[in-house]
Amino acid sequence: MAVWTLGINHTTAPLDVRGRFAFAMDKIAPHLDALRGTLESSLHHTPEAAIVSTCNRTEIYCAGDKPDPESTLRWLADFAHIPPDSLRNHTYSLQDGQAARHAFRVASGLDSMVLGEAQILGQLKDAVRAADDAGALGTMLSQLFQRSFSVAKEVRTATEIGAHSISMAAAAVRLAGNLFEDLAHINILFIGAGEMIELCVTHFAAKNPKSIAIANRTLERGEKLASRFGGEVMHLGDIPNRLHEFDAVISCTASTLPLIGLGAVERALKKRRRRPMFMVDLAVPRDIEAEIKELEDVYLYTVDDLATVVQTAQANRQAAVAQAEAIVDAGVQSFLHWVDQRNSVPLIQQLNAQADAWRTAELVRAKKLLAKGEPVEAVLEALAKGITQKMLHGAMAELRAADAHSRERASHAIEHFFLRNKNS
Repeated sequence: MAVWTLGINHTTAPLDVRGRFAFAMDKIAPHLDALRGTLESSLHHTPEAAIVSTCNRTEIYCAGDKPDPESTLRWLADFAHIPPDSLRNHTYSLQDGQAARHAFRVASGLDSMVLGEAQILGQLKDAVRAADDAGALGTMLSQLFQRSFSVAKEVRTATEIGAHSISMAAAAVRLAGNLFEDLAHINILFIGAGEMIELCVTHFAAKNPKSIAIANRTLERGEKLASRFGGEVMHLGDIPNRLHEFDAVISCTASTLPLIGLGAVERALKKRRRRPMFMVDLAVPRDIEAEIKELEDVYLYTVDDLATVVQTAQANRQAAVAQAEAIVDAGVQSFLHWVDQRNSVPLIQQLNAQADAWRTAELVRAKKLLAKGEPVEAVLEALAKGITQKMLHGAMAELRAADAHSRERASHAIEHFFLRNKNS
């Protein structure tokens, strides 16, 4: 059984490329069905599969009788309607132990833009839950991911890998503080109501801004978040007409198209009389059109722009990283040992079945002899001899083989399995 991973992340592909491969977890089932159907046609069996999709990565994990990363690449390229060769330069492909190591490092925050960040673990669990609900998980991937969660827990409890990390939300606050003299005097608009926006609202609310507004597709969820921080809620459709009211805009939604266009921001700047606007787009694909960054009075940051802010205190974490990598190494070895044992199960089952067949045949023969009145001692002797001969028949046949190389190989194997205690 093989495991393989194909993916793109913040180190292999720019934001606009990653944005073309964003999957919504609540709509992942048909994509998993399509992926498994594609792989089934080349593998001749249905593989296990899971898709992890965040702002910094899209990764496909599969398990089957043999690896097929090439078909996986073609399927992912077809999803974005681009040639496979155009995607190939942005992807990484890993198999078996390396695939397991990657999954463990991702879960532990060792492969994140923000070293040690904890959000990826929740996102990974969401992806596994979605794959399980879609019926795409099996024993192999379930074991891989459960072990990745255990390794991540050990890394976070045994090391200080995340002690000095700066979250995206905290980085956004820091950048805003560089632009505005006092965050208590600004009006902030948050677009979306997911986990990332909730983190951002929490961080900015600590600075006591002048006002907070939440714009979301569903008002109920937006109201729930706004009520926690004394903010107001608004429809997404109201953003263009009210954009000029806000000094800072933080957006992170699952929209496949930009929510804020160049024209809307130009009109807002005119009404603001060129007072600067601070904007952070944490969405992949983008919520805010890229061209807006070229406007003179707009300071627009994406998840990639925040990378330089969050990578601080790197030197202080090197010891923790080394310790975390050691935990990952141990987890990989444990997983590979489990895989090796699992691969031996069919052979063990065959051996047990063969031994049971021999035992049953000799017992039937012995009972017939007893029924005919044969002496018990003679029947037991024949029973033992019959089982022994059946056990040794294959070994004896190999030793009588005409090929000298085959005889030598058989001799070593027979000594190992049958004569290991001959010197004791």
